[in-house]
Amino acid sequence: MTAELVSSGFSREMSGRAEIAPGDLADALEVANRACDLARAEIMPRFRRVEVETKSDGSPVTEADRAAELAIRAVIENAFPDDAILGEEFGATEPGGRLDVEENTSRSETPKAKDPSPRRRWIIDPIDGTLAFVRGIPLFTTLIALVVDDEPVLGVIDHPAADDRIAGYRGGGVYRGNDRLSVSKTVKLDDALVCHGDLYCFDAAELRPVFGRMAQAIPKLRGYADAFGHLLVISGAADGMVDCGLSPWDAAVARALTLEAGGTCWVREREEGRQLDIVIGNEAIVNALGGLF
Repeated sequence: MTAELVSSGFSREMSGRAEIAPGDLADALEVANRACDLARAEIMPRFRRVEVETKSDGSPVTEADRAAELAIRAVIENAFPDDAILGEEFGATEPGGRLDVEENTSRSETPKAKDPSPRRRWIIDPIDGTLAFVRGIPLFTTLIALVVDDEPVLGVIDHPAADDRIAGYRGGGVYRGNDRLSVSKTVKLDDALVCHGDLYCFDAAELRPVFGRMAQAIPKLRGYADAFGHLLVISGAADGMVDCGLSPWDAAVARALTLEAGGTCWVREREEGRQLDIVIGNEAIVNALGGLF
């Protein structure tokens, strides 16, 4: 994905570098939707009925996370055996490789995100918002993205507790069912509903002063965190979001779908791409948020 440096280490993303036919993207989206269906079947029966473990990085993980990722991987591996996969719970598998379930099922730490990059790579977060999931809050999502030539070109955000899903690919738009989605048309921060992630993530990104300026400048600043906030922005329900301290599997879908919904996405990579900070929304709101950095 091509990018243009804009402010404070952030780059504005622009699509178009990856070479992939629209028909191939449509086929891939069908597979991603099928994978989300099977992930739902693993996640929802366990919602509010699952034990929680803690990874070495302090983040929670459950049997539902692992079962959902295995279900997604199986669908993708069967449909596209030559594609690589990177998932939050089981790390990376290379083209033609199959996950060794016995070796990986007991994983209790988040895998490193920086892995060798084949031309086509699926990026999976089986439950984005595991903290919400384990507390019984129905704002978690499943994320599936396809990255080609290092450009996110396809994405699905599935919100199983609300039976909601948005999906799209480069050049094909973003849809909720048969309804095409677009970002909002709000142009002033005074009128905007802006989402943000957790404050400790702003601290880790050394952006706490930015949050302070946001709190002063934005009357409707709300903590709709994780990809639930991304879904709100991409569908036009919210006007913008600043989200810090993301892993590649947290951000890949938003990077693809925000552009397809007519929006703007600023990205800053840290720790050699293992951590990302993003600003998404319509162009006017993203530029206004950028003025607070």
